[in-house]
Amino acid sequence: MAWIEINDAGTLQNDEVMPLTLGERQLAVFRSDDEYFVTDNVCTHQYALLSDGYLEDGCIECPLHQARFDIRTGKAMCAPAATDIRTYPVKFEDSRVWVEL
Repeated sequence: MAWIEINDAGTLQNDEVMPLTLGERQLAVFRSDDEYFVTDNVCTHQYALLSDGYLEDGCIECPLHQARFDIRTGKAMCAPAATDIRTYPVKFEDSRVWVEL
């Protein structure tokens, strides 16, 4: 596994999300309560980008059918999603955000 710097993540405000493509991986980068989180960006229920959704109270809501996921754990919080999303380790060093893939 390798740590990869996430450019521009430091510009995120609290309760903001941005898409990130690393190779073939589509990821979502979140800032919530001054912490950073990274998950897969595609809803497990039906193809939709979570980064287009609504982030509140540590949960991202899918813009297509309103499934919600905990950005800290990836847990699917309500129907129609029944499968969790993958989360990735994140670290914040020297004002830079890194994700481990």
